[in-house]
Amino acid sequence: MQNQCAVPNCTGGKADTQPRFRFPLDPERSKKWVEKCQRPDLAEKSPDQLYRYYRLCGKHFEPSLIDRDAQGTVLKDDAIPTIFDVPGQPQNGQGKRGKEMTKDDETEKKGRKKMKKSPAETAKEDAKPLSDEDEYKEYLKSLFEVLVLLGEQSIPPTGPGDNKQDGLGSSNFQALLEYRMNCGDEVLKKRHEENKECCSSAQLNQLIEVCETCIRSKLVEEVKQNGYFSLLTDDLVKISGEWHLPVFLRYVDQSNCQQERFVGFTSFEGEGDALAETLLSEMTEKWGLDMEQCRGQAHSCTGTHFSKIKTFASKLTERYPMATLTLRSTLPLNLSLANSMALPGVQLVLSTFKKIDSFFGQSSLLQLELEHAISIFYPDKEEKAKELKEICATSWTRRQDAFEVAVEILEALLLCVDSVHDNEDMRWDDQVTHNALEISKALADFEFVMALVVLKNVLTLTQAFGKNVQGTPTDAHFAATSLTAVLHSLKEVSDNLDVYHEFWNDEAANLAAAMEIPVKVPGSFLRKHQSEGGAIRPESYFKEHLSVPMVEHIIREVNDLFCEDHLKALRGLSLVPAVIEQNKSTEPDEENMQAFKDYIPNAATLSAELHCWWVKWSKKGKGETFPSNLRETLQLADVKFFPNMLAVLRLVSILPTLVLEDSCDVAYKRFKMYMENTPDRFKAKSLALLNMNYDVGFDLDSMVEVYMKTYPDREEES
Repeated sequence: MQNQCAVPNCTGGKADTQPRFRFPLDPERSKKWVEKCQRPDLAEKSPDQLYRYYRLCGKHFEPSLIDRDAQGTVLKDDAIPTIFDVPGQPQNGQGKRGKEMTKDDETEKKGRKKMKKSPAETAKEDAKPLSDEDEYKEYLKSLFEVLVLLGEQSIPPTGPGDNKQDGLGSSNFQALLEYRMNCGDEVLKKRHEENKECCSSAQLNQLIEVCETCIRSKLVEEVKQNGYFSLLTDDLVKISGEWHLPVFLRYVDQSNCQQERFVGFTSFEGEGDALAETLLSEMTEKWGLDMEQCRGQAHSCTGTHFSKIKTFASKLTERYPMATLTLRSTLPLNLSLANSMALPGVQLVLSTFKKIDSFFGQSSLLQLELEHAISIFYPDKEEKAKELKEICATSWTRRQDAFEVAVEILEALLLCVDSVHDNEDMRWDDQVTHNALEISKALADFEFVMALVVLKNVLTLTQAFGKNVQGTPTDAHFAATSLTAVLHSLKEVSDNLDVYHEFWNDEAANLAAAMEIPVKVPGSFLRKHQSEGGAIRPESYFKEHLSVPMVEHIIREVNDLFCEDHLKALRGLSLVPAVIEQNKSTEPDEENMQAFKDYIPNAATLSAELHCWWVKWSKKGKGETFPSNLRETLQLADVKFFPNMLAVLRLVSILPTLVLEDSCDVAYKRFKMYMENTPDRFKAKSLALLNMNYDVGFDLDSMVEVYMKTYPDREEES
């Protein structure tokens, strides 16, 4: 049909040199073409069908409507066929037209000759008036389009002069709406003329909520389609004066790629079991998560909120036993263990670390000042000084050995911030010197020194284990078998804590003496216990209130984070080809694989399939390289022939413990960027979700439908 002219009895065909033109996609112009052809049967076909399957040859168009150049022969955008010779029609005065034109055609032709119109003008003239409902939809679509643009660019809809008594203001939002009106958005303009505003603050809040609902629904639906997932949370953030818990989901998609998505904030107001129930209810009933598919959970929370998040984790495990509690890969094990302690000294160390990180991150000159101080304290150890300088040039406060590094540079650090605060050469502004003073006060507190020394010594026992379990698959697989030794070392310290604490106390006292810091019990404790009388020795105080609870907490946390189900999942890393090759084992560990029998498609063939997989990867040829991580293994072309192995690898890949590849970790990076770069007064939980998921593909029509269903009376109210 594409080589034949659609006009009845037209001689245009394969042998004809006349060009043939597609029907236009524009409904109004397509309808005119059909009317001119006098083909009633074409009237039933859609513009898309006509465009794809029907043509008109060039003899039916005025020569002035056809452009011929080096690119080929094309019709002008407003071309309408007017030349027809249609024999055999009823003799009603219109039987033979030849090149005669009706009065309408003449008028149309003269109009074109008089003034050519742009395609946009033609479309505007041809467009039918919108119904009230369609006009309202177009209006909402314009609002959502502007809102999505703001969210993608992390531009708050509010402005400095907004009146926030009734919620979000609308200065940035309003400015973009006015820009659209000036560019020809007639629907918005009409709305503005009728209501004196395009969108109220109350309606803007509704639009943002609907936007959040639509984005989250799409994310949750994607997770459901891909099976098992893990639930991850991060440290609490304050938005609009309330605490909120950031929630992420990790899963493996249809192309066997690890994915992690931010799915929003949930309110964290309340206590104990009631709060845990509220969180679970919101995630399951409001968000639509199927927790029966949850196979892992991990949380990153500071000590002040730790008990609440621990209650939530326990409630989740109680309700859904397969949701195994694990470690969150975005934070090193040692820092995760420290963060979970509500001990005042430990929290002092961690809060000071944040200040240090922020302080030296604002200027390279401050970094040079610290390096100079390190050189002063290591005059005869150039290699050691060079190593410490290189470490301090990175985010050292987030390393597994952060507490060890801090002890080594503590004197240099205090000298540096004191020098900046003194500001003898007037190099620093008032804010910098003030921040330096705040850090100096913390470093010169014996409670800080003692807590830092105890943290360094106790967490040395978990340092290597933490580095391995969050390292390569080979290291993580090895770590799963070394936990017993770690727990044994911690138990030995606990059993002989009197001796160990004496050593720690001496180390802290010597360091304090070198820094001219008085050894004393924290003043806050003394003020609370004035009535008890008697002198309290610092050594006894820190043993009872720091060393004992810290060791007990770490043992308890390591046992909770690395339960048997978690270790079994980590042992699934034995399927990674590089791990098989490195272990040099001739036989696979079938006992470990039996832990996954409920999650594989065919348990009966597990043993045979496992042996075939082992044979395939147990011997490496000359120059051959084996996949060394989960991502490479899941992308193997042959993995589809091992359905049981694929199922196990997909399940292991969602473990929150394992560090994601850079390409899969964008959600967390976007989250940190949003939280660090957005001023507190502009942070909005709904817009944050939009900003961090700008690549999900927004469906504006769906947003409009959801809005109209959620707020059915809004049109009348407006």
